[in-house]
Amino acid sequence: MWKNDIFNKITEQLLARRLGEAIALLENYLLSHPGLHEMEKFRTLAADYKLLVDYWCNGYEDPMREKVYNELLHRMYVLSIKIAIRDRRVHSSFLTGVYGRARKSRNDWHISLINSELEDYVSNVAMLSLEPEHLRKQKADELYHSHQQMMHDLFDYIWTSHLWSDSLADAFTQILLSPTIDSNDQQLIVSAIMLSAMNAFDINKFQLLANVYMQSTDNQVRQRALVGWVFSMDADMEKLYPEMASIVGTICKNEEFLREITELQMQLVYCIDAENDTRRIHDEIMPDLLNNSNFKITRQGIVEAEEDMLEDILHPDADERRLEQLENSMQKMAEMQQQGSDIYFGGFSQMKRFPFFDDISNWFAPFYSQHPGISHIWNHVKGRRFLHSITRIGAFCDSDKYSFVLAFEKVLDRMPQSILSLIEQGEAVPMPVGGQVDENQQQQPAFIRRIYLQNLYRFFRLFPMRSEFRNPFITDTISDYVFFSNPLLSKTPLQGHFVQIAAFFRKRHMNEAAAMVLMACDKKWHDYQYYMMMGTLLQHDTLICNDVRFASEYYSKALQLRPDSEQAMAGLARALFNEQNYQRSFDIFSQLVSMHHENIGYELGLSICQINLKDYDAAMQRLFKLNYNHPENNQIKRSLAWTLTLCRKYEQAAKLYNQLLAIEQPLQSDILNYGYCLWFQRDITSAICMFRQFLDNQDATLSDLQHDFCETEAQLISDHGINQTEVQLMLDQLTTGFHSN
Repeated sequence: MWKNDIFNKITEQLLARRLGEAIALLENYLLSHPGLHEMEKFRTLAADYKLLVDYWCNGYEDPMREKVYNELLHRMYVLSIKIAIRDRRVHSSFLTGVYGRARKSRNDWHISLINSELEDYVSNVAMLSLEPEHLRKQKADELYHSHQQMMHDLFDYIWTSHLWSDSLADAFTQILLSPTIDSNDQQLIVSAIMLSAMNAFDINKFQLLANVYMQSTDNQVRQRALVGWVFSMDADMEKLYPEMASIVGTICKNEEFLREITELQMQLVYCIDAENDTRRIHDEIMPDLLNNSNFKITRQGIVEAEEDMLEDILHPDADERRLEQLENSMQKMAEMQQQGSDIYFGGFSQMKRFPFFDDISNWFAPFYSQHPGISHIWNHVKGRRFLHSITRIGAFCDSDKYSFVLAFEKVLDRMPQSILSLIEQGEAVPMPVGGQVDENQQQQPAFIRRIYLQNLYRFFRLFPMRSEFRNPFITDTISDYVFFSNPLLSKTPLQGHFVQIAAFFRKRHMNEAAAMVLMACDKKWHDYQYYMMMGTLLQHDTLICNDVRFASEYYSKALQLRPDSEQAMAGLARALFNEQNYQRSFDIFSQLVSMHHENIGYELGLSICQINLKDYDAAMQRLFKLNYNHPENNQIKRSLAWTLTLCRKYEQAAKLYNQLLAIEQPLQSDILNYGYCLWFQRDITSAICMFRQFLDNQDATLSDLQHDFCETEAQLISDHGINQTEVQLMLDQLTTGFHSN
């Protein structure tokens, strides 16, 4: 996306309320670009600013001075953005073409005329039923074709428009809320406004999207307005337009709106993860689907596999097993779809090269069968009953439905005759991969929003000229997609949902995103769940929050709020252990063990505290009992093995280590610790072999092991009678062996 540093600097000055410097920058630009129509408006603005300054310098009291200054800031922003948009257009043949074509297609884009044409379209569609049957189809085709062309032009006109006046925004708001305008048209207009507002912030478009979201009774329109409102939100612009906080605050007073905004944040993450989902489907699921089906994909198309009589004789239950595996693969796809994954992106991403998608508005168009781009297929192709049914019950976004219809026509001739016959006769029962979606569910706000986000993801990921737009799905920095960290939202009751979103990110191992959301949370919203989540995040990564406090502090605050919380006590005990405060950790684990005798984890935690407190006899006694009662628990076994090693009971420890290393994928820590055990009992040759195995199977380098010998475990090694010379000899042997491999 083209950016001009001059206009970035002008905006920076305006956001800092330095109007004089912004005027100076714009004046230099205009002087170096003579002939621009905006020069006259600039001179008027500069003169008004000079007048304000003169009155102030002369000591005149003016109660309206601040209001006038703010108005001048707004005028300056509108003027500079208009010139910036023109500058972008000059450097883009694509933008120049779209901008010019939309304005050459008709001379009059007056809002009243747009409203009349949109209302006339609805009336004309209703009147088609009165036409004689032999003329109805022709008139319908003409009507839909002319209207589609008009909407194509209007879409381009809107998204390439400059900043809007209050009156123009109000007029479009009325169009978008009117019951006499077709919903498909309203949805397309909302998308065009979103694109325009994302490329250049416009307070009036931002307010429009908020009003439509709050007031529309059409869920399809509402959800598009919500997405557009969130994507066009720019916290920095509050410095120039303080009323943004009021707009955001009004929406965030409604609990239903808060729930939908929360769902939107999660759905956005699912969209961004579409390519990972595609890889999983390609690598794990599709091979099973193909291997267990009765068809093969060849260069000639889909071919039905020949029956293997010998296979039927040797393995009579093979068909049943294949069917079971096929059902399992289908179920995996269905579960991914139900969880919100975009399971169709990978397959349909290859179907966006049809000329249909050369028209930018078609990427955003709601699916309707009368669309001139597909109506000839929808109404006339063989197997249309199958086509109609699968697009109705599948969880396809609108963009993919158009792709499916266009591709269906192309593949019909390459289908196996047996399948084609069933399709033509209407006997084939369609079942989209991932399962069907009930039509009532398709009308739910969450489903509507998810489908729309998938439309947008495909556009911003696949449209050839996508670089001309600001992409809301980029993941270069966390703040690009974690809109919950937006300062405008952190001042609202939406903070009550911050922990829920942080937990969502934590579950997906996106700890930094979770921390960013929690750090934006105001102190008055710091409740039990907040402290527990912060403790959990810091316990796993002490750097993510840029917080010098320890996890134990957050767990302690959670425990203060809920003194009987077992979860908070356990979190605090583990956090204190990680912070090497073994005595306090021991005390809390002791309480937990007395409360929950059957909990192995608490018993084990208490034992490991005793080990670190060097109360080896008590730890060993407890671990022997645990190992006797739970001989299958390897965590107990390795703790006991290490305790025995520390107590110089090497032979007993070696027996346990041999059991631990006999499992299919032994832990590298067990290999390392067994090496110490062998070294301490002076079985040097075996110890060398074990340390080499550790280096061979781990990404660790010899320098890491040297650090372990000379620093981390230096005292332990010395306590077992191994001096520095022996340490160096061991390192020498490992160096030789390491390089010889």
